[in-house]
Formats: sequence, C-alpha cells, structure tokens
Amino acid sequence: MLAKGQSIIQLIEELAPKHYAVPDDKIGLQLGTLQKEIKGVLVALDVNNEVVDEAIRLGANLIIAHHAIIYRPLAHLQTDSPAGRLYEKLIKHDISVYIAHTNLDVAEGGVNDMMAEALGLTALSPLEDVHTDKLKKLVVFVPVDHVERVRDALFQAGAGWIGKYSHCSFNIEGVGTFVPEAGSVPFAGQQGKLEQAQEVRLETIVPQSIERKAVQAMLKAHPYEEVAYDLYQLDLKGRSFGLGRVGKLPETVTLQELCEQVKTAYSVPALRVVGDPQRTIRKVAVLGGSGSRYVRHALFAGADVLITGDIDYHTAQDAAAAGIALIDPGHNVEKIMKQGVADYLSSKLEQKKSATAVFASQIDTEPFRFV
Repeated sequence: MLAKGQSIIQLIEELAPKHYAVPDDKIGLQLGTLQKEIKGVLVALDVNNEVVDEAIRLGANLIIAHHAIIYRPLAHLQTDSPAGRLYEKLIKHDISVYIAHTNLDVAEGGVNDMMAEALGLTALSPLEDVHTDKLKKLVVFVPVDHVERVRDALFQAGAGWIGKYSHCSFNIEGVGTFVPEAGSVPFAGQQGKLEQAQEVRLETIVPQSIERKAVQAMLKAHPYEEVAYDLYQLDLKGRSFGLGRVGKLPETVTLQELCEQVKTAYSVPALRVVGDPQRTIRKVAVLGGSGSRYVRHALFAGADVLITGDIDYHTAQDAAAAGIALIDPGHNVEKIMKQGVADYLSSKLEQKKSATAVFASQIDTEPFRFV
C-alpha cells in the first residue's frame, strides 16, 4: 500500500513541526499537490536539475528538501529561464516539492542535532532559543474505577512531564453530581434523576504542542458521554527549542585535531579556520547554514569554537579578537540531513507497512570546488 502525500508530511511535521520555523521562513508545500499516492520520496538538501533528474530516475514523485526552491513571490513563470525550466520539469513529471528548513534546524533530531551527534557532542543545549513549548494544566473528572485507564492514556500521549520527571499527576477523590436529561445516554444513573458518583479530579501537565493529541486520548479513554475537563495556561516555562547546539566533546582536543574530525564527520575536503591550531577545545557550538551572526551566542555560551558556514571576513576578525575559534566547513554540510531524514521516514513508513520507497539524494549540490 502506497502512502498518501499528506500522511508522509504528517510524519515529517511530527519530527519538525511547522511552528518551530523562524518568522517568514519559506517552508511547507511549494510546488505540486499532496493529494496523491506517493510512489517514492527523495530527500535532498537542494532542488536543482540534477536532483529532479534523480527523482525521475528513481520514480519518486515527492521531494522533501531543506532549501526552498521559491524564495520570494514570482513575478512571472517563464519556462526559458533557469527557475522556470526547473518548475516546468517538476510539474510535467508530477513531482511535488515540500520544504522543511528552520523547523528542521530547530527540531530535536533535526539538522543541528545530527551535526552535533556526528562529532560525539554531549550535554546539548540550543545556541539560541526560538520557541518555548508553553505548558498547560489539564484537569478532568473521572469515575474512580476508570482513572488509571484515563491517566495512562494521557501519559502515553506525552502528558505528565515536569522537567526530567515523567508520569506526573495529582489525584483527589470526591463526589460529582449530574442529572442525565432527555436524549442522553448516561454511563451511570438514570434520565431525570440526580446522580452522585465517586470521581477523581485528575490533574496533569500538557505541553501545548501535544494538547490536541492529549485531549483526544483522554476523551477516547474516558467512559462518559460528556466529559468535564478544563485546560489552564501556566506561567511555568516549558521546554525550549532553538537554532544551533552547544555541547562537549568526549575529550579535549586541539583545534587542528578537531578540524580533522570535522572533515571526516561532515565529508568535506577542506575548511576555513580562525584561531591557533594548537589551542585546546572542549566546548563546541555547531550551527548548520550561515552562522556569522551567531558568534556572540557561542561566546555567551562559553564555547571554545563555533562550527558553521559562510563566515565573512570581518566576523572572522572579530572572533579572533574576542578569543573564540571558528571552523567554516561550508553551508553544504547541512547535507547530513539527507540520510538522517530518509532513515527517519523509512522507519516510520515501515511501521505503517507502506510500500512507498524513500531515498537519500546522492547528488552533490555543493556549488564550490576546491582547487
């Protein structure tokens, strides 16, 4: 059975929810439709003619890419221009294009985590917070003999976390009253008669990101026809998600040694470096893409080095003066997402017994050549 396009994107958005993206980022479906069966998915960093030819050759009719193919509103769609020819080829071959960009950068298990894990970094935290998952308190009244079932359903849905503690709840037993009126189908009691029921006031914490999922799970497990529950916004701060990662290497190394590790981990032939090759490095900041404006974040986090792409001349000078090392392996190191996202999606589709194939693009879209 082939998966539908929308079902595949739901899986992608479980990994990288759209609300994680920075404002005005060009994400989501950019070309084609998701209202079709997907024979194959090609995961790519960029979408160019060679990548589209690869999709055609593999029989993939959906490309999930990191970098957008449409950056700004189109003034025209002339098929004798490079962009126009690309769009024409995609449309003629019924290939849809979906973009996951900064939402995939921010996501746990996304681009920046992949980069950090490739270097063996531990004790990770975001370099810059861009999203905090607000917390709510869910209160529901449950018959005594059903409270364990409802509580477990909420925990399975992801509710009940406070920091590093899971399965958190508070339970107070009391008496609930209600009168089933005409047309009702009461779980307990009779129509027109006041019913008193032994109930438990069950309270737990629900992150806003899973609010809908938690409420649906609670309603499904609850025996009542009409469920009495409340949701309260809390001042308590939830988990923070952000761009970049800061972490520690397994052991102290020199900047020169780390450069060699970076070349191997990110499959790059060369890189640019700012700093004394013999200085010692333990705390490392990584950020996929262009990271010039994040040098001060890395300094504030106490990092010895920032690994990121597209460092400009004056930023490099400022970093050297401030005493932080820089390693620039290029913007294209975000290619690490191709295999990572393909593996994630393959696993999810396999669990659903889908016959849709998933491929990591083998096309090198690095525009620079080292000579």
